[in-house]
Amino acid sequence: MKFTKLANPIFRAVIDDYHKSDNVDTPIQNPYESGSIEHDLYQKCWIDTVQWHLEDIIRDEDINPVDALALKRRIDKSNQDRTDLVEQIDSYFYTKFHSVKCQDNATINTESPAWAIDRLSILALKIYHMQEQVERTDASAEHKARCQQKLDILLQQRTDTRAHDRDEREEEQALQHHDQRVQPRRAPRHDQFVRAGQARALRHAQAEHAEDV
Repeated sequence: MKFTKLANPIFRAVIDDYHKSDNVDTPIQNPYESGSIEHDLYQKCWIDTVQWHLEDIIRDEDINPVDALALKRRIDKSNQDRTDLVEQIDSYFYTKFHSVKCQDNATINTESPAWAIDRLSILALKIYHMQEQVERTDASAEHKARCQQKLDILLQQRTDTRAHDRDEREEEQALQHHDQRVQPRRAPRHDQFVRAGQARALRHAQAEHAEDV
């Protein structure tokens, strides 16, 4: 089984689980057995998802400086947790493949496996939030059209990470269908999180999301 076939549905489930409350303080409920690669993938994407929204909150121009400092420290810790987990996932691959003899003509085509997976997790977040922008009812047609163009690029980037056999094409179609469903109803949030949502709308109107992948 291709690793993306394992990872992408887990990442999507994490993002859906987070947005049931859309609150950075929601405790993680990892459904996978501790020590399994599935558990690590879920944990990894949860860290990424919470940090995505922490960074939205800290961009609020009206944020209290004391709160901003606390958030900055929390983001710093999140970055360290993220790096530690990437190294843990790399250890999984090393343990699994350490006996494989490298071919003489082998080349390095990407960063370590776990950092490539990190990019898949971030890509899943970008797709979710760009889809959110496309489906906004309060945005102009021009804004939604621009976001649709960026979303198409992001979806193509996800497709490019996958083998193009029949099973992979069917899985990609299932993921896209899932991406395009109606977004879940959000739980009420504190005013700070409402302002953060407004900042997020402006953030996703920029082209950097598609360009940074």
